[in-house]
Amino acid sequence: MNTGTPFGAWILALLLTVSGGAVQAKTPPDQLLIGMNMNNLLTLDPAAMTGNDIVGIVVNLYDPLIELDPQELTNVRPALATSWEVNDARDLITFHLRDGVKFHSGNPVTADDVVWSMRRILHLNLAQASVWKSYGFTKKNVDEMVRTPSPGIVEIQLPKPNDPKLVIYSLAALGSVVALDSKTVKAHEVNGDWGNRWLTTNEAGSGPFRLDSWQAKDVLNMSRNPQYWRGEPRLSRVVFRHFQESQTLRLMIEKGDLDIANNMAVSDVTALSHDPAMTVDTVKKGTIYYVAMSMKEPHFANPKVREAVRYLIDYQGIGKALMNGYGIVHQRPIQVGMPATLPDPGYKLDIPRAKTLLAEAGYPDGFDTTLRVLADQPFLNIAIAVQSTLMQAGIRAKIVTGTGNQIYGAMRERKFDMLVGRGGSGVEPHPHSSLRALVYNPDNNDAARLTNFQGWRTGFYDKQLNTDIDQALLERDPEKQKQDYFAIQERYDALIPALVPLSQMVDSIVVRKDVKNYLPHPSATTFLRDVYKDESQATDPSSGGKGL
Repeated sequence: MNTGTPFGAWILALLLTVSGGAVQAKTPPDQLLIGMNMNNLLTLDPAAMTGNDIVGIVVNLYDPLIELDPQELTNVRPALATSWEVNDARDLITFHLRDGVKFHSGNPVTADDVVWSMRRILHLNLAQASVWKSYGFTKKNVDEMVRTPSPGIVEIQLPKPNDPKLVIYSLAALGSVVALDSKTVKAHEVNGDWGNRWLTTNEAGSGPFRLDSWQAKDVLNMSRNPQYWRGEPRLSRVVFRHFQESQTLRLMIEKGDLDIANNMAVSDVTALSHDPAMTVDTVKKGTIYYVAMSMKEPHFANPKVREAVRYLIDYQGIGKALMNGYGIVHQRPIQVGMPATLPDPGYKLDIPRAKTLLAEAGYPDGFDTTLRVLADQPFLNIAIAVQSTLMQAGIRAKIVTGTGNQIYGAMRERKFDMLVGRGGSGVEPHPHSSLRALVYNPDNNDAARLTNFQGWRTGFYDKQLNTDIDQALLERDPEKQKQDYFAIQERYDALIPALVPLSQMVDSIVVRKDVKNYLPHPSATTFLRDVYKDESQATDPSSGGKGL
């Protein structure tokens, strides 16, 4: 139902613009073009996805049971489920599904599909299984614990004591627990892979948009679902385009060839903030920039070496020089703004102290290591800054750059030395969300494959800390729970963790003013179903911001 400019002609015009041709494209009024760096976009399978970028795509192809309000995260809104309740024992959540919803294939969305989709996450045991395993779900128990006692009803029995509010937040925020068309996916299963290979580049959802095509590190096209249960989206098409360089993104959105630009350098965002045709939306997210060390590597298994690294990072210098627009200095695992977050411990660059610690650890002359990092900003600049200060104490770190799969893939396999990265979930408005992702590690064995847990990736394990985190989650007295979280942060700090928090993420998104109802979401689940363009707000890209 595309009523705008023919897509092929528009892409041709766009290419001419990029190549410096005379034709200048302008995105059609019913289509949205989003520019972003797609290096870390590795799969479209909701059960296997990692990173923030893919979540914003998946939530527009699929429907969840419930969702978080982007303007008030503690407000849980209905989606496929019209209502839900928790039993008195706090171990059973019952969802009531709406009638009449259909998948893109035309198959009806049933409770059986929802149950199968969640069971699939545990049976596949890929990235998104980690959260649910921390709640006690396993391959062995999920078929019993997630069930449909009657049509239209989904029951989730909690395998171990938990805070049901957190589980509800996880269902609403993560983007992985969505309804898959089980009939369609089963038809594409290969050797019992639950359709994972097919879903890597395809979709089987019921969301407001349908996948047309995806070419890795190039372009992803979605078109509206005219039968969407909330009503037909106002946009006929959404196109995500890959741009490696921030300056290219800036040029494209200035010319009107992009409607939205993500992953831009701060200098370019700052320049565009003065353009009357643009708005800059800044969103504080729960994700944390960090320097990680692998405790499977002998140097970093030594706590004195890890402590030395703690004092070989110029937190304040990095924050001031490199993180403006990317993040704010933060040295705790629980995100800023929560009552349970302790003030920063105030670590600073201290070369003499670091040298003393290295000598006590048996490395008076330092050692050689590698420092992995994405070839993107601000990661690369952080790595260069850290490399410089490490060198001053004798730690000679060779920087290894690469794509998300090359860098985070090595971390997920626990085959790295040091790494500058970003993670930590924080998508649920609950302290446990950050601790689960950055600290919690209930099983440190390689076979556990808790690949979405940064604690497991680094090999950091403390039985008492895990117990404390479990107990704090169940505490019903808010003041006692807050004190428990204070104690957890103090213990974590005293144990000299393998992951050193640097900064909490701030995301700056540039949006042209004719784009309406675009609400960036702190948990990356940005919904596009209500977005549209108001041509009366458009400006001529060649007129210096004056109206058309």
